Amino acid sequence: MAKARGKKKAPAKPKALAKAQRRVVRAAAPPPPVPPELVVAIPKGRVLKTLAQRFARAGVDPAVLLADDRTLVRDDPRSGLRFLLLKPDDVPTYVEYGSADVGVVGRDILLEREYDLYAPLDLGLGKCRLVVAGKPEDKHRSARASATPLRVATKFATLARRHYLSRGEQVDIVYVQGSVELAPILGLSDVIVDLVESGETLRQNGLIEHETICEISSVIIANRVALKLKRERIARLLEALALH
Repeated sequence: MAKARGKKKAPAKPKALAKAQRRVVRAAAPPPPVPPELVVAIPKGRVLKTLAQRFARAGVDPAVLLADDRTLVRDDPRSGLRFLLLKPDDVPTYVEYGSADVGVVGRDILLEREYDLYAPLDLGLGKCRLVVAGKPEDKHRSARASATPLRVATKFATLARRHYLSRGEQVDIVYVQGSVELAPILGLSDVIVDLVESGETLRQNGLIEHETICEISSVIIANRVALKLKRERIARLLEALALH
């Protein structure tokens, strides 16, 4: 009987062809991502459109920030910046712990809490003021002249308490997160401490400003380590964002 023939071996590839195929495979591999020069934490919300216009001065494509999607990490290869879109109250935390090099935050948030951060630039955006407000008849009411402590409704408990303590007045703080204007109307508090821009909400609810505690605007904050290691890059960004 004839012996079964074994399978023929495939002819060996010429060395030149094998090398060429390896070069093609290597060329097709995507290049490694380029790390961002800076990571910037910015607040989501109505201020974002204004910030996009200001960051355009630093070479940022505004469409990156204004894209209508839910992406929270956005890279702009043209400027070398990576943006983190966060809730305003979270911006300082991400910068302080180094997840972002710099950030944009309202000065009220910095004053209300204690952060280990630099604030090298006031952007002059989102201008408003922190005020004491209440009913017109209570405008000249003093905590010291009252038999009971003045009751203050606010979400800025630290700033409100500090303001009254600077005048030697003890107050009771009632923490209210939103719709703070209701507190004096319903008798929950005597006055409120809140941010005011035009004062229209106060007027529509029968309240007036009693006094201004401080002026508020958006500022650039920087992580202390990043400010040392990336000083030149941060300085260029600040120069581009500053008002001239």
